[in-house]
Amino acid sequence: MALPSALIQSLQTATGFEQEAFEQVHASGEQVVSIRINPTKPVSLNQLTIQENIPWCSNGRYLTERPFFTFDPLLHAGAYYVQEASSMFLWQAITQVVPESTGKKVLDLCAAPGGKTTLLASYFTDGLVVANEVIKNRAAILVENSTKWGSAPLVVTNNDPAHFQALPGFFDVMVVDAPCSGSGLFRKDPNAMQEWSEESVTLCNQRQQRILADALPCLKEGGILIYATCSYSIEEDETICDWLVESMDMKSISLSIEPSWGIVSTQSTNSQAAGYRFYPNLVKGEGFFLAVFQKLGSTDNKRYKANAIQMASKTEQQQIIDTIPLIPGLSFFNQSGAIRAIPEEWMTDIGILASQLYIKRAGIELASLKGKDVVPSHELALSPILLAGYPVIELPLNEALQYLRRKEFVFSGINGWNLVQFGGLSLGWAKVLPNRINNYYPAEWRILKD
Repeated sequence: MALPSALIQSLQTATGFEQEAFEQVHASGEQVVSIRINPTKPVSLNQLTIQENIPWCSNGRYLTERPFFTFDPLLHAGAYYVQEASSMFLWQAITQVVPESTGKKVLDLCAAPGGKTTLLASYFTDGLVVANEVIKNRAAILVENSTKWGSAPLVVTNNDPAHFQALPGFFDVMVVDAPCSGSGLFRKDPNAMQEWSEESVTLCNQRQQRILADALPCLKEGGILIYATCSYSIEEDETICDWLVESMDMKSISLSIEPSWGIVSTQSTNSQAAGYRFYPNLVKGEGFFLAVFQKLGSTDNKRYKANAIQMASKTEQQQIIDTIPLIPGLSFFNQSGAIRAIPEEWMTDIGILASQLYIKRAGIELASLKGKDVVPSHELALSPILLAGYPVIELPLNEALQYLRRKEFVFSGINGWNLVQFGGLSLGWAKVLPNRINNYYPAEWRILKD
């Protein structure tokens, strides 16, 4: 793998760069495979060959080999997320700088496909995570992955970063995994090398500044910004750190790291802002950069005006409560003909968000009501708010894959709605009728390969 000479030249002054070892590890063809386990869905992962824990993320695991993840029903059930190990360093950052997670409002600004969103949802279990993606088709992937993960206090939006200026001081924490030139992914994605150029680095630097400048007003005074890229380029990493301190009134925050991790601590040239570099010759993972800041500047005081969310009627609420066993403390509202639920403490904030943003998903869809019939939703099946009460169909591997292909599968169940499970985790719904079964797995998510 011949790395771009311009990249190698530009990294000569980068902290921790060792050219020979860097080139050797890229030439080796080595692939690192890692997953992050969903702590709300504990289950045996015996079908995966787990090698060791990822030291900077308590739920991270290295695998000895890459399986065909598509054919593992537990992935579709949200038992784990396939995520690059270096990017899981976000877990270490938030545990150090936001030790009290309760009640926090968190924005994942550039969120698709959902790795960092699901990580944030696992940490801020009593908070509200807003995951935004500006590109429409990528936002759909974000909805799918966050649905499978199963967090209730989670909102997916599809907005430009500038739209968040209408919410000054709203968020306690903001994560910006910024679009970048992608040099840190060269081992994982050789196509990224073909697209890399010095011009793309310059353009990405400008885009990163625009994204941050547009969105930073929505971070409260004293709030935490975590900035990350998968680029080695100083212009996209340390240079942006200097710009944040010098132009955006941000204060750098240092993290504690273990020397055995192999992560390189760096400082920006002008402001000595702390950053953390990941080189694949030093860590078991891909190229990555992360830095943490605290907002010093004040924000305009604003009394937010919430949109009037259409709440479920008393009759609709009673119909849901009588049919679906749910955890207590939920508010029910209508959206696009379906009844949705979110922990009641976040209902006002949903109205505020809806007044300024395009929301693709908020909370958990419970069901659609068709007269006296309650049709449970796929989101409900994968969520933690559903209590035991429905009949369960536990499938072996081959039949579970047939279900995920949305094809016929062999089982015995009780007439009516049944939760289809594999390994004790729900995959979705099936409705058993006297002469047939209806497979309710979402058609757009089905496995296409045999």
